[in-house]
Amino acid sequence: MPSAIKHQSNKSGFKIPLEKGWKIQSAEKAKQGGKDISLTGYDANEWYATNVPSTVLAALTENGLYQNPFVGLNLQKIKREPFQKPWWYRTEFQIVKTQTAILNFDGINYKGEIWLNGEKIADAETVYGAFRRFSFDVSSIIKTGKNVLAVQVFPPQPGDYTIGYVDWNPAPPDQNMGIFRPITLKLNGGVEIRNPFVQTQIDIETRAKATLTISAEIINHTDKSISGILYGKVENLTLEKFVTLAAGEQKQIEFEKVDIENPRLWWPNGLGNPELYELELTFRRENEILDRTATTFGIREIKDYWQGEHRGFMVNGKKVLIKGGGWVDELFLRDTAETLEAQIKYVRHLHLNCIRLEGIWGKDHTLYDLCDRYGILMMVGWSCHWEHEEYLGKPVDSRYGGIVSTEDIDLISTSWQDQVIWLRNHPSIFVWSVGSDKVPHPELEKKYIETFRQYDPTRPYLNSTGGVGSEQNIIGEEPVRSDISGSSGVKMLGPYAYTPPVYWFTDKKLGGAYGFNTETSPGANVPPLESIRKMIPQDHLWPIDEVWQYHCGRNVFNTLDRYQKAIEKRYGQAKDVEDFAKKAQVLNYELMRPMFEAFQVNKKVATGIIQWMLNSPWPEMYWQLYDSFLLPNGAFYGTRKACRPVHIAYNYGDNCIYMINDKFTPITDFKAQIRIFNIHSEKLLNEIIDVNVQPESSTLIFHLPEIKNISATYFLDLRLYDAHGAETDNNFYWLSTQKDVLDYEAKVEDWSFYTPSKGYADFTELNTLPRVELKIKHNFRNNREAIVKVRNPSNSIAFFIELKIVDKRNSNTVLPVFWDDNYINLLPDETKEVTVRFLKDVQLDWLELKASGWNVTN
Repeated sequence: MPSAIKHQSNKSGFKIPLEKGWKIQSAEKAKQGGKDISLTGYDANEWYATNVPSTVLAALTENGLYQNPFVGLNLQKIKREPFQKPWWYRTEFQIVKTQTAILNFDGINYKGEIWLNGEKIADAETVYGAFRRFSFDVSSIIKTGKNVLAVQVFPPQPGDYTIGYVDWNPAPPDQNMGIFRPITLKLNGGVEIRNPFVQTQIDIETRAKATLTISAEIINHTDKSISGILYGKVENLTLEKFVTLAAGEQKQIEFEKVDIENPRLWWPNGLGNPELYELELTFRRENEILDRTATTFGIREIKDYWQGEHRGFMVNGKKVLIKGGGWVDELFLRDTAETLEAQIKYVRHLHLNCIRLEGIWGKDHTLYDLCDRYGILMMVGWSCHWEHEEYLGKPVDSRYGGIVSTEDIDLISTSWQDQVIWLRNHPSIFVWSVGSDKVPHPELEKKYIETFRQYDPTRPYLNSTGGVGSEQNIIGEEPVRSDISGSSGVKMLGPYAYTPPVYWFTDKKLGGAYGFNTETSPGANVPPLESIRKMIPQDHLWPIDEVWQYHCGRNVFNTLDRYQKAIEKRYGQAKDVEDFAKKAQVLNYELMRPMFEAFQVNKKVATGIIQWMLNSPWPEMYWQLYDSFLLPNGAFYGTRKACRPVHIAYNYGDNCIYMINDKFTPITDFKAQIRIFNIHSEKLLNEIIDVNVQPESSTLIFHLPEIKNISATYFLDLRLYDAHGAETDNNFYWLSTQKDVLDYEAKVEDWSFYTPSKGYADFTELNTLPRVELKIKHNFRNNREAIVKVRNPSNSIAFFIELKIVDKRNSNTVLPVFWDDNYINLLPDETKEVTVRFLKDVQLDWLELKASGWNVTN
C-alpha cells in the first residue's frame, strides 16, 4: 500500500524524498499487461522492488537475479542484452493536501520519459544526459490521495556522455542505467526558494572578519502577483528583503553583504577544525510561510598560487600541500551513508586532506556533506571516459576529446552548470576540473568560464588535470594546453605501474615529487589474503591466472606481471597464495610510503599528490589503499605513516633524514634518534640529535654516514621525541645495499606511464630472520576501543607484524577498523602499545585478537 505523505514544514522546506516503494521491470514485460503503467489500476506485483536512487542492475541483484556478481568471472557472465532496452520505474504515493508541486530529478542515466497520473510530463527528447537536472511544475496533475509516478529509462548508447569507469575495472553490464540520483517532490504555497548560495570572503591578513554574500532564486508558480518578505538567518544574524513577483516571474535575490566578526573558519584535515554554518531562508506572505529551505556552508577562501610553471592551492591564506586519493563509486552505485562515512573517516585517519572525483560524483549529497564535516578537500571534475573513442564509443578529437559539436557542447555546458549549482555551497570543493587527459574545446571552455562567472566565482578551475610537461610525454596526444587559459599548471605523467621508492625523490621530468601530480601510483595493491579469498574461487587461488587478471584493471592494467616480478626480485618467489599475500603487503607498504614522503620532503617544490586510487569500485588487485570490503592493505598504513603532520622521514635519493612539520607553529627542543641495525639485529649506528624546525617546513636534519661491512639487507629505525621525552613519531625502513636502478632512457609504448627498472633492491635476506614469538595483551576500554600491547622478548627484530581483530564466528576481520599503527616492527626486547577503534559497538564475546608477521610464530 502506498504511504500517505504529510505536508512537511521544516528547515529543509516542504520537500518530500520519493525514495521508497518503487518497482522496476523491463519495458517489454511491463507492456504485456495491456494497461497503462502510469495509472493506478496497473498490476505491478511481478515487478522487482527497489528504492531510488538505484540502477537497474543494482535492483536486480538486490532481488536475487544475480548471485555473487563480484566473485570470480561472474560479472563477465551477466548478459548485456536485457540492459540494451528501456526499463520502467514505478511508484505510488499518497498526498494529504495538494498545493503548488514541483517534481525534481537529480539524475537519470541516460534518457527518461516521465509520467504522472497518466499524463506525460516529459519525453526522452527533453530528459537526457546523465548529469542534467530537471524540474517540473506538476501542480495541475498531482492530486489529493493516491498518485502514480512512472519513469521509462532508456540506456546510454555509444557516443552518449554517460557514467564511465574507463580502465579502472570492468564496466558494469547495464552501464549504470537507471535513476541513479534522488527524486523529490517540493510542495509550497505558490512561491519557491531555489538554489540558495553563500559566497564567503575573508580578511586574509587577520582572519578576524568574513564577508558573506547571500543569494537565491525566487519563483512565483502562480498566475497572480505575490508580495512577501524573504527572511535569511545565519545563527544570530537575521536578514530580510521585501519581494514582489509578477505572475510566473522568477528573480535572483541578493541580500546586502554582511560581515561576520571572528568567524569560525572551515579548515582542511590537519590544519584546523572544519567549522560549518547553516543558512535558513523563509518566504512569508503576512503570517503565512509559502516556502522555506536551508543549506550548510563553510566560511573559507580558496586561492591558487604559482611556483614557476606549477600551480598550488591556498586555504584561508595558507599554502596547503594537497595529499589525496582518487575516489570511485561502487560499481553498481550501491554506496550507503554508512559505507561512505567509513571511507571518509579512513581518509581522515590516513592524514590525507583530499579526494579527487572523476566523472561519477556520487549519487547524492552524502559524500560531499561528509567531506564538509570531516575537513576533506574535494577535486571534482569530468572523466577521461569522454575523451577516448574506446570508452565514449564514437570518434574523438585528439586534442579536445569527444565534446566538439555544437549539440554536444550545449549538452555538457548545461550539465556542468547544473552540477555547479547543485554542489557549490560545499566548502570541501576547492577546485573544479573541466578536463581530464585533454582540454575542453575553446567554445566549451568559454561556456564553462561564463558558468563560473555567473554561478560560482569562489573557486579556481583546472582546464585539465594534465598540463605541465604533457607536450613531450603523453603518448600520441596533442599538447594539454588551452588556447584560452594556457597550462593548467598541474601534471599527469604517471607512473601507474610498479615504481621503486627512489623514483619519487630523484625523478625531475615525470611523476616525481615536484609540482602537483593529479594522479599517480606505484602500481597494483593486492589486498590481504582474507579479501583475495572472497573474490577468487578456491580452484583459482593459486597460481595467478585469468581470474586474477579479471580483477585487475582493463587494457594494459589487466596483469600483475610487473608486481609479481618486483616481489620475486625483492623478496623471493612466492611459494603459494599465503606467501604471495604476505609479501604483497610488505611491497605495498614499501612502495606507497616513499611516494607520499617524497612530496612531504620536497615541500618547497611540490604542491600536491593524488594517489590513483584511494578505493575500489569492486573487489580487485589494483590502485587501492583499502579494498571494496573496506579492509586496509599495507599501502594504507604506509600512507598513514608517511602523511603524519609532524614526521621524521628517510630520503632514498640523498640518504638523508628529514623533519617534516605541517603545523602552523614551530617545533622546538625535540630530539631525533637514528639507529641502523644489520640483518642480525645488531646495532651499527645510534645517533641522537636536537631538532628545531620552522612551521610548514621540511628540514634536512641528518646525513647518514657510510656503514661498512654491512649485509645486503639492513634496517633504519627513526624516533622523534618532544621536549618532555615522549615519543611523537617513529618510522622503520628495510633498506638494501643493492640499489634500485631505473631505466629513464627506455621508451614506454603504452598508457602505464612507468619507468622500467634495470636493477632491483635485494631483501631476500629477510627470509633468514629468526622466528619470534610475541607476548601480546589487549584490553577493551569499551565496545569501540581496545589497547593492544605487543612485546618482542627475543634478541631479533620482529618484522612487519599485522594485528587483526576478528569475529570468532567467521574469522573475518571486524570492519571498518582504525588502528593508530599496524604492520609494525619491534626491536629486540621492545614493547609497543597500539590503539584500535571501531565505528560501531562491537560484541566483545565474539572478538579475537590475532597477530602474524614476516618472522612471527604466533
